[in-house]
Amino acid sequence: MINSPHRRFNALTGEWVLNSPHRAKRPWLGQVEKTPPESLPAYDPTCYLCPRNERAGGVTNPDYSGTFVFNNDFAALLPDPSEEAASTHPLLVSAPERGSCRVVCFSPRHDLTLPELDLPAIEAVIATWTRESADLAAQDFIRYVQVFENKGAMMGCSNPHPHSQLWAQSQLPNEIVKELARQAEYYSQHGRPLLTDYVQEELRLQERILFSNDHFTALVPFWAVWPFETMVIAHRATQSLSDLSASEVSALAEAFKQVTTRYDNLFEISFPYSMGFHQAPADGEAHPEWVLHAHFYPPLLRSATVRKFMVGYEMLAMPQRDITPEVAADRLRSVSAVHYKQRGM
Repeated sequence: MINSPHRRFNALTGEWVLNSPHRAKRPWLGQVEKTPPESLPAYDPTCYLCPRNERAGGVTNPDYSGTFVFNNDFAALLPDPSEEAASTHPLLVSAPERGSCRVVCFSPRHDLTLPELDLPAIEAVIATWTRESADLAAQDFIRYVQVFENKGAMMGCSNPHPHSQLWAQSQLPNEIVKELARQAEYYSQHGRPLLTDYVQEELRLQERILFSNDHFTALVPFWAVWPFETMVIAHRATQSLSDLSASEVSALAEAFKQVTTRYDNLFEISFPYSMGFHQAPADGEAHPEWVLHAHFYPPLLRSATVRKFMVGYEMLAMPQRDITPEVAADRLRSVSAVHYKQRGM
């Protein structure tokens, strides 16, 4: 294992990350975060996402029993933005951006996060993401659909009721442009998807694998930036959630359950993260180079109260991390796959 400073290349984006393993031993006198509350009520009458409660603008939620989807009351993208956003000066370029934003509540329970749901409930969430992604992608002005979840106040989540979002837009966002270019280049050169070959190599090495079943592998990527960053990657070259078979949806739910449970068990808290699926562009073109995958970006570094900050060097130069991906994978593998709240039940 490398214990000295070194760079690692991200084959998926074409960017580099600096690893500085020796810095993990430095003393910490910086900001200490508050730990999230250990117990939430099953129903909160003040929560605007709970069943039967009123949302902004006076809309009342139905008495839902499974997942619940609605158009975001404060959408970042609109179907018909004003044309005044356009600018043609070569150094001051702007253009209108059309889109749509939806919210997906995982369940009526205010207190159950993704790792605390059973597998059928997680499959129902995936089915909802799939249905809503396909519905948004079918709109003629949509070229990309981003499914994501911000979990925890540390990651900017404005409501503790477990939920996720879908943002669909008329142009490809930055990260997708980078991943598309790299995957297309690799496929052109090798005739195989980049992520398919990458997963095969990771499975051969077994250094960064967290979990694997017949259809999906969860791992800490070789080029990880965040301390306990993970990816969940399909074994088959599937371009979108809609491409998954019933058995693949079950396998994906199992992989998500494994990753998120190990996150919570690492420091025995509701572990914060931002998660998102990267699907192929919804542009009507074939994308044989693309493999469906999900990224998990959690901010915690040493404990439940010490986080990784992306500041200074990271903002001005390049990403940097203090523990190697191999150490992170080993720590996540070492914790139980049974949620700490459910042990002995």
